[in-house]
Amino acid sequence: MRLYILKIMKNILLFLLAVGISFSAIAQEKFTEGVITMKQNMTSPNEQVNASLSAIGEMITTTYVDGAKSRTESSNPMSGDVTIIIDAESNELLQLMDMPGLGKKYASQKVEVTEEMLKNITVTEGTETKNVLGYDLKQYIISINQNGAEMTMEMFITDKIQGVKTQQTAMLGDKVNGYPLYMVIKMNQMGSEIIIKSEVTKMEAKPVDDNKFNLTPPEGYTKM
Repeated sequence: MRLYILKIMKNILLFLLAVGISFSAIAQEKFTEGVITMKQNMTSPNEQVNASLSAIGEMITTTYVDGAKSRTESSNPMSGDVTIIIDAESNELLQLMDMPGLGKKYASQKVEVTEEMLKNITVTEGTETKNVLGYDLKQYIISINQNGAEMTMEMFITDKIQGVKTQQTAMLGDKVNGYPLYMVIKMNQMGSEIIIKSEVTKMEAKPVDDNKFNLTPPEGYTKM
């Protein structure tokens, strides 16, 4: 079962990279530099898979932001260490992974939204609302179909936060205006539904070392 879950974790990471998603670069009004903390947990209707996902527990993701640049870090004994660095101005993305059974790998790409990509994305405005960190959020339901893989994403977005791009909303073009502070992603991996819930819990304005946004893969990493 551990190997099965590792395969699921690997597939989730590869799929999120394929559709250009990373949980990063969320900012309060006038928040241009600092550190953002997000909590995430994964569940599944499949009892065996859910038991293993429960063993992983709640994951804490830390995002460093400086203007259009962001670096998101997460670490877990089962899934390993994952870092995503984004420069929203140049549309460059670097993903670093150090996972059990996979080793140190990196993937880099230009993140470009084309009309063809947007045809595979459906956005529906929902009726639910939520409040996170004092922001009133509006619900959006996003369906993505890319390369035969399907994913449903529920975003709770505030239109009061502007100025720093997020990769989640950038891939949607002008279909959504604002920034998500709470998300629920549903996807099917190896025949099992996986549900990923993410919520921003803290935003701290502080200086960030520019070296954190270096887009050159570190020594020891090989291309995926």
